[in-house]
Amino acid sequence: MDISQGSAVVTGGASGLGLATVAEFVKRGVPTVIIDLPTSAGAQVAAEFGELVSFSPSDVTDPVGVDAALDVAESKGPIRATVHCAGRGATVRVVDRDGNPGSLEDYEAVVRTNLIGSFNVLRLAAARMVFNESEEGERGVIIMTASVAAWEGQIGQIPYAASKAGVVGMTIVAARDLARKQVRVNSIAPGIFDTPILARHSQEIRDGLAAQVPHPSRMGRASEFAQLALHIVDNAMLNGETIRIDGAIRMAAR
Repeated sequence: MDISQGSAVVTGGASGLGLATVAEFVKRGVPTVIIDLPTSAGAQVAAEFGELVSFSPSDVTDPVGVDAALDVAESKGPIRATVHCAGRGATVRVVDRDGNPGSLEDYEAVVRTNLIGSFNVLRLAAARMVFNESEEGERGVIIMTASVAAWEGQIGQIPYAASKAGVVGMTIVAARDLARKQVRVNSIAPGIFDTPILARHSQEIRDGLAAQVPHPSRMGRASEFAQLALHIVDNAMLNGETIRIDGAIRMAAR
């Protein structure tokens, strides 16, 4: 789909996978709105890109904030692409080392951001796209971010794995739901990528994770995620699919 005459929205666009995706849209001259937390570097990032990029601060679970960001995007052109990258993690075990039950509060917080936030962005973006003029049989495309943890979550990843499995489960249902409206829905499931979530770990841990990737034996680059996102936008036959981008890794238990 040619989105050059429309606009794009990227959540989590101030860093990591989202930032790389914003850069890809800018290369194509597409006006792009970053949705990220008020505490993020979103304003600085938008200023560095110039007039094509705007920053609209919001938590992705906030309907009012997300709708306001979509208003900004629509002021620049019909929203043709939304890439939802915002997410978070937390370490939670079912039972901790002392035999205490895992934190329900931490579990709920991760699921709220990663799963509830995904549905909030999905539903609000789709509600704008269905009124777009059809272009070659398409009105828009929404891309969510899952994870290989949806299938092979490691010990301590139970809230993250559960939330990302929820994203995988939503993808085909949403694609079928929106098919008659000519809006496509896909998800990308990254493996081990060099993002701010992994930056909090020591270099030793990061090197160990990278060594688990069969080929290429390194962490994924954010630009590789972004390139796949733009290919999904371009390829009209990609719909209802969750695509792993992981160098053939299958995560071990720990």
